[in-house]
Amino acid sequence: MIAFCLAVLIRTFLLQAFYIPSGSMEDTLIAGDRVLVNKLVYDFREPSRGEVVVFQGPPSWAPEAAIDQDQGMFSRIGRAFGDLVGVTQPGEKDFIKRVIGLPGDVVSCCDEGRVVVNGVPLEEPYVVRDSPLTEIEGGRDCRSREFAEVVVPPGELFVMGDHRQRSQDSRCQGFVPIENVIGRAFLIVWPNDRWAGLSATDAFADVPAPAAIAPAAPEPGASGEVGLVLPLLLPLAVRRAGRAAAGRPGGPFLPARRWPVAPRSPARTRRTHTEPAMRPPHRRLSA
Repeated sequence: MIAFCLAVLIRTFLLQAFYIPSGSMEDTLIAGDRVLVNKLVYDFREPSRGEVVVFQGPPSWAPEAAIDQDQGMFSRIGRAFGDLVGVTQPGEKDFIKRVIGLPGDVVSCCDEGRVVVNGVPLEEPYVVRDSPLTEIEGGRDCRSREFAEVVVPPGELFVMGDHRQRSQDSRCQGFVPIENVIGRAFLIVWPNDRWAGLSATDAFADVPAPAAIAPAAPEPGASGEVGLVLPLLLPLAVRRAGRAAAGRPGGPFLPARRWPVAPRSPARTRRTHTEPAMRPPHRRLSA
């Protein structure tokens, strides 16, 4: 019982095994592979280009794996147990693809047959079976290599399968919300002779940051002015804010300024000639 509960916790929050039902990621992944998915990594950072991710397809995406909806109770229980170790097929809307474009990226094809991201043509060694340049009639598969230039919206990803002739991906099905990403596939765990890591590729090493979200270049001379003015304005702003909050000259951060006052006799409040009153110095105004 303890082992079962531990397995459920690990599957829910940390790691999960997924069964590969199709050849859309060949030759990186082939049908029948089991991959281990890190479900925690994207809680600390966003996905990167070139990573292989598992995600839930948006409603507009056609399923790649058909699921029998008329399952009995025992079949459903068996499927739930098998899902813990990745021996059952994934849900009909669970996909595994490679991240090609991030929010703000400009993606298109083709430059001499290559996918272009932010103006840089990609050399993709993981693509063994590419699509033909011309569109093939029939079917809903994204079987044409060429597609129009698109800008990836905020919070979305542009993904593609490594087997471009068989993969249904962002070329024809649209973008994927980052919030739909389940995790990053990082290890092939079955069969034994296929054991291998899914390391990041360097195909995107020369791709620049998207211009749409790149930090704007400062105007000439602006950096120097900001560097000089900010240290002067910040203490002044803090002091003014403190004064406004406390309603007195010193504010909450500085003690109120008091002028020295001569001591008075407890019994008499009248000033004597030996105890002159201390008056604040007067500022002489110019005529």
